[in-house]
Amino acid sequence: MSDLSVSSTPTPEFGKNEEQPSGSLWLSIKKAASRVSDWFVIQSTAVKLLVIAVALMIPATGIYSAVLMQKQAAVAEQVRAMAANEGVAAFDESKPVVFGTGSVLAFLQNNPVERITVIYKPLMWNVSERFVLVESAGKQYAYYPSDMETKIFADKAVSAPWAAKLSFVPRSDLNAASLQLLERLDQGFAGARPQSEKDAWKAGVSGVLSAALTLGLLGFLAFQLKGQFKSLKFIEPAQVNGSLHDLVGMDDIKAEVAQIKDQYQRRAEYAEYGINKPFNVMFSGPAGTGKTKLASYLAKELNLPILFHSAVNLETGYVGGGAGTLSRIVAMAKRRKRCIVFLDEAQDLFMKRGGHRKFDDDTQNMLLAVLDGVRTKSDAEIIWIVASNFNSEQMQMDEAMLRRFQMKVDFRLPNREERQAIIQHYLSQRADKVLPDLDLRSMVEITEGRSPADLETIVNQAGITAVQAGMMIGADTLMQAAERVLVGNVNANTTKERERDRRIIAIHEWGHFLVDFEAERKKAGGDWDHVLAEMKTIKISLKANPRNNALGFVFHKQGSNLLKTKSDIEHDVRVLLGGMANEELFFGEEGTTNGAHNDITRVTKLLHHAVGEMGMYRKTRLNFGALANDGHGSKTLDEETRSIMEAQSERLYGETKAMLSRLKPLTEHLAGKLMERGEMSLREALHEIRSFEAACYSFNNKVGLQPTA
Repeated sequence: MSDLSVSSTPTPEFGKNEEQPSGSLWLSIKKAASRVSDWFVIQSTAVKLLVIAVALMIPATGIYSAVLMQKQAAVAEQVRAMAANEGVAAFDESKPVVFGTGSVLAFLQNNPVERITVIYKPLMWNVSERFVLVESAGKQYAYYPSDMETKIFADKAVSAPWAAKLSFVPRSDLNAASLQLLERLDQGFAGARPQSEKDAWKAGVSGVLSAALTLGLLGFLAFQLKGQFKSLKFIEPAQVNGSLHDLVGMDDIKAEVAQIKDQYQRRAEYAEYGINKPFNVMFSGPAGTGKTKLASYLAKELNLPILFHSAVNLETGYVGGGAGTLSRIVAMAKRRKRCIVFLDEAQDLFMKRGGHRKFDDDTQNMLLAVLDGVRTKSDAEIIWIVASNFNSEQMQMDEAMLRRFQMKVDFRLPNREERQAIIQHYLSQRADKVLPDLDLRSMVEITEGRSPADLETIVNQAGITAVQAGMMIGADTLMQAAERVLVGNVNANTTKERERDRRIIAIHEWGHFLVDFEAERKKAGGDWDHVLAEMKTIKISLKANPRNNALGFVFHKQGSNLLKTKSDIEHDVRVLLGGMANEELFFGEEGTTNGAHNDITRVTKLLHHAVGEMGMYRKTRLNFGALANDGHGSKTLDEETRSIMEAQSERLYGETKAMLSRLKPLTEHLAGKLMERGEMSLREALHEIRSFEAACYSFNNKVGLQPTA
């Protein structure tokens, strides 16, 4: 499935958010709250209780601090009200100061008063400490009124006969002698401080504690959400860019997804026909075919949040680790009620149970329980999509796991028309930088068997190359990008000064090419245009390829035939043996190199497939390899299979060597040209062959020789 999306065109949801910034803010707040809720639901009971306790302490300490500050502010206001009548009188240091008895209000009511001096200083923020010195009968009586006395004192000061005798003196304005006197008074009143002064420090500590708890909780949640909880995150449908309509090709797969959408939206109607199983969907197919993108598009179509998680990351290496992660995912999904859970790269979970590691089976057993058909009504609205690159032909799937999925979508690689449409789509996104009327036939052919992700990478690489060269994207740019992506980085420095190695490589690569060329020329009946169109080879190069440690390579396109006949297999074997056969022709049996190691390995696999698995060259058609896979037979080759493989290999090698011996002069000519240029395209190679044969024909006519067949 092509994972195409038009990033330049905003979706309706994004467009709406751009017009209404407040909506975007509200969406961000909802996302943050949802993330915190998802994190909270998967935590242990101890962590939940701790978070709840801290969350309750934050407002409790804040409220307590606010109440104390409010009380202190009220007392301070009373003192400030009294200070409004501040006069020019000052603290009379000449008269003795004694401790007053009873309350200051009673003393004022029962004794003649000459002057009332209030000595004050601020405490902490808005609370004031105050001494009241009442001058009467030649003495100054010191009082330290309580909060209640201060309030009554302030109220009566408005209309009392002694109100005019009030004066306020800041403690900071007193001289050293007066301050010493007040310090002695402080000691005398040490046990009679008003409650507002005693609570001042409590209010400050409560406020600091509330702020510290708030910052601590926010920091803890931020660490959890960005750290351990980072991989478990629901994505809202509005965040998904693109839709099913942006997918190019694969109409059959899109039809399957449309069926899933219809069944989910009309599940009540389907239930009337007895179709009420949970929505467990299996996506399987090659990598890069768009399984993840399609799941996100389905979530957007159904307006459901989706959680992406790799099944590989389920395992922690400890017993129960993967099962615990699945339990957390289930808890998050149940809180959402209607959502999609997407597990990617889950091929290991489909393997038959009973492996060597117990935690593998634990995770599989947990997933089996999660995907079971016995669920509550709310669980039934959760769509589980499990994607994998599982190949049922090569691996055996657990039957219990297979039964859990009522819906299966098999992804495939795009065909010729779909590849062309995908490439055109990616090029259309940068149309102003692409040359007009591009011929994409060669690109479509060389990308046979490639996924849409590979095609996107090729087009992106072409764009990078074009930017660096300061040019438009053309056919040559695309071909260079395809070589970079499909073959890898190549360099000429590895063999630049090693003439012997370069000659061996040239002889070897032309051996592969000429075997294939002779077969195609025979099929074409002398039509060179047909040979040019049908040959798989695109380029022959002496540049080293670090990807597979090759000192040279042949860049070729994939074959279009999915089914291979016996003659097709034999032709593939001859082409693979052509390199080593050419080395032996030019350098002798002692001169063959280990450069043919990869060729010999592939030949062995092809012949084993033909003889051991398909029963070719036998009287009976039996697949002995299947017995080894089932564990009922030996993995070693039986003597008959080995002897047949060796006999066919020798026969095909002899035929290849005989054919190449006739083309030895042509190989010498082509090897020289390749060493001069470093690399040659198919068109250039065919031109050199035609020129060489024309020159030979002309020479034969001159000397009266008959041309060979």
